[in-house]
Amino acid sequence: MATIRIPTPMRRYTNGERVVVVSAATVGAAIAELDRRFPGLKDRLVDGEGQVHRFVSIFVGEQDVRLMQGLQTPLQEHSEVSIIPAMAGGCGGVLS
Repeated sequence: MATIRIPTPMRRYTNGERVVVVSAATVGAAIAELDRRFPGLKDRLVDGEGQVHRFVSIFVGEQDVRLMQGLQTPLQEHSEVSIIPAMAGGCGGVLS
């Protein structure tokens, strides 16, 4: 089981949940599970080409998945995943 920390701007899509626990082997599978539970959330995290949106950072522990294996980054038991939206500009309304 991995823990996903949901940032405040995205909690409206998770019924206010701050932390969601998923059973997934990779970051991509965790996002797919999030999307099954909270339809439409994946579109706010991943673009049409299957890459993390440039205005969103996803960390496993303290490592940015872009510097690891992207959405194929493996998750271990008790992994902590943090979603960090850009703080200024560039979001193009995807988070709203």
